[in-house]
Amino acid sequence: MSDPVSDPGKAGAEAQTEPLPIVPLRHWGRWIAAVLIFLFVAAILYVLAKADIAYADVPKFFLFPIMLVGLWHTIILAIAAQSAGIAIGLVIAIMRRSENPVAWCTAGFYIWIFRGVPVLLQLLIWYNLALAFKAVGVPGLFSISTNAVMTPFVAGLLGLGLNESAYMAEIIRAGFNSIDKGQIEAAHAIGMTPGKTLRRVILPQAMRVIIPPTGNDFINMLKETSLVSVISYTELIQAANNISSHNLEVMETLLAAAIWYMLLVTIASIGQHYVERLLAMEPRRRDDARPLQAALRALTIMPFAGR
Repeated sequence: MSDPVSDPGKAGAEAQTEPLPIVPLRHWGRWIAAVLIFLFVAAILYVLAKADIAYADVPKFFLFPIMLVGLWHTIILAIAAQSAGIAIGLVIAIMRRSENPVAWCTAGFYIWIFRGVPVLLQLLIWYNLALAFKAVGVPGLFSISTNAVMTPFVAGLLGLGLNESAYMAEIIRAGFNSIDKGQIEAAHAIGMTPGKTLRRVILPQAMRVIIPPTGNDFINMLKETSLVSVISYTELIQAANNISSHNLEVMETLLAAAIWYMLLVTIASIGQHYVERLLAMEPRRRDDARPLQAALRALTIMPFAGR
């Protein structure tokens, strides 16, 4: 019999079969970070508790009729401005990709103007347009007073919508650029017009790139509607100011408006999450339901069929 001490191979095998000791990990950094965060939150809550704010009055202002009107106006303006921004941005993005130098330069100049001027300044320009143009219309046919046309809602819609369209144009153009050029060439090869290629090939695939930043822009739009308060449009901030001008409870009414903004942003974020998850779902691979994909695969396989 061989001595285990004199047999290094056997000693090594026995060492490998022995279980390794379990060393508990002590995440000191996590505990320290948790304690610091807890102390920071506790300090904030202590300061808020000592503040001269009547928190019991906040729910009352939360459901004030004027506050509900401001909430409705905020939602309507945000949806209208975002819709206008998407529609105009799509046209500008198509012009931006055009080979026509006039269309390309016009789209670039449009984006340069509306991205360069602050939104608040655009709102003020549209609202005070009557100072430069007393009337709008077609010369010789009809004319309408600019003050009658440029209401706070119209000025807010133009200011927010046109500004958003410049950013949406770049988002949509990025979505278009994410599509492989080979798919576009294949669609043209099977006889698709540029418009049909845009509708059936480019847009369905580009939506996965376009939707996430568009959702973020809409969330931002909900908050940017607060800028329209400077032109006397009754949204949440203006509604809060109207209430506090009578009872002088400024902080309480602003907190009520802040809660409404948080609720709107939360609902929009949940909707964005489900839309993105829906777009990320793998589509069913059926040739009868996907005639374009089947044709594209046929075009891909055809050159190698005779080899």
